[in-house]
Amino acid sequence: MSSDTRPEELGAFLRARRAGLSPGTDGLPDTGGRRRVDGLRREEVARLAAISTDYYTRLEQGRMRASAPVLTTLARVLHLDDDERAYMFEVAGRPSEQPARRAPQRAQPRLRRLLDDLGTTPGIVLGRRMDILAWNPLAAALVTDFAKIPERHRNYLRLVFTDPKIRELYSDWRNVAHTCVAQLRMEAARDPENPRLTTLVGELSVQDADFRRWWAAHHVAVRSVGTKRLHHPVVGELTLDWDTLTSTTDADQQLVVWSAEPGSPSHDALRILASWTGARAPAATDSDSGGAPPA
Repeated sequence: MSSDTRPEELGAFLRARRAGLSPGTDGLPDTGGRRRVDGLRREEVARLAAISTDYYTRLEQGRMRASAPVLTTLARVLHLDDDERAYMFEVAGRPSEQPARRAPQRAQPRLRRLLDDLGTTPGIVLGRRMDILAWNPLAAALVTDFAKIPERHRNYLRLVFTDPKIRELYSDWRNVAHTCVAQLRMEAARDPENPRLTTLVGELSVQDADFRRWWAAHHVAVRSVGTKRLHHPVVGELTLDWDTLTSTTDADQQLVVWSAEPGSPSHDALRILASWTGARAPAATDSDSGGAPPA
C-alpha cells in the first residue's frame, strides 16, 4: 500500500458512516426485526455499491486499498457531504477531485411537443438509465401518476420492480421486468462508471432476488418495439404494441408510445381511458419544476 494510505482510519470512517444510516435512507426494506448492528450491514452497503461483501469487508478491516471509482460510489451510498468525501479520499491515499457533473437531463422540446399532440396515445420520454423525463396524461392514467413519485425515484425500471400496482398492471410481469433488466444492461455498456447507474443496480439487487439473478445473467436487449398485455383497473384487459422513437438531438432520449389495432377492444378501451382523463390533467408533463439530480 502507498505510504499516504491510512487503511485503519479509512475502515473506522466507513464503519462510522455505515452505522449512521438506516435501511430506509437507501430505500432498503425494513423487516421490522431487531438488527444486530446499528445502521446498515456490510452486505447491504456492498450491494448498494455493486461490489462484493468480501471486498467491502477488507476495506473496513484495512486489508485492501480502494480504487477511486469504488470510493466515488461509496460516497454516494453513504450519503457523504463534500468534506466527508474529501476526508475519505485523503485517508485512502487517492486524489479527491470531484468528477465532472453532467447537467440534469431534460426532455427535448420536440419530444414534448409530440407528447402534447398524442391525445389518444399514451407516451413517455425515457432518458439515461430509463429515467422518466416526461409523460402525457394518458400515460399517467395507463401506468401510474408519475407526478406523485419523487423525481429521484422516477425511473421506469425502479417502478417495475418496486411498485406493487405496476406488478399487477402487467399480465406478464416477469417477461416485462426481465426485458427491462436486459435493456439496462445494454445501456450500462455505454456508461459503466455512472454512479447513479451503480446506485440503482445496487439498490435493486438488495431489494429483489429476480433483479439480482437477471442482472448477473448479463442478458442484453435493445429498446425498439414489442407487445405488452395489461390488466388495467379501469378499462380491463389491454393488448398494446409499443414503439420507440430516438431523439436526433439527444440519442440518450427516447419517446416510447403504446398503441392498439384500430377497431380492437384495446383500441376502444384506450379511447375510453383518454376521454376519462381528458378533462383531468394538462398536456405533456415533465420535471422542469427543478430539483433534478445530475445525470
